[in-house]
Amino acid sequence: MASLNVGNLGEYLREQRRQAQLSLRQLAEAAGVSNPYLSQIERGLRKPSADILQQLAKALRISAETLYVQAGILDERDRDEVETRAVILSDPSINERQKQVLLQIYDAFRKENALEDEDASGESAGDDAAMPPTN
Repeated sequence: MASLNVGNLGEYLREQRRQAQLSLRQLAEAAGVSNPYLSQIERGLRKPSADILQQLAKALRISAETLYVQAGILDERDRDEVETRAVILSDPSINERQKQVLLQIYDAFRKENALEDEDASGESAGDDAAMPPTN
């Protein structure tokens, strides 16, 4: 399927709703919002809260983070991290302890890579710490 190229949140929501083959009324009911309010969002007259976006995403069975990016709540570069976490947390095949361990490992790798990036650019503040003290 071709990627969507929409200019704003309302257009994006409308396209997602149409792809899901839902009427405005059906989506409003599934998301727990009023039909007129959803219509105003789609027409760009209202900017919904993160909670409403999450309800809409759940009803459309899409990533809430995608809607956050479209609404300008979440920066595009943060999206990958948030989506990775969401996928881990939503995996029904692993238990809660395993999910937490995976997230800890994920965080450790991200920190390690950030430090390597700093070292590569010469911005590491810890360079002097490796030198023995002079007396």
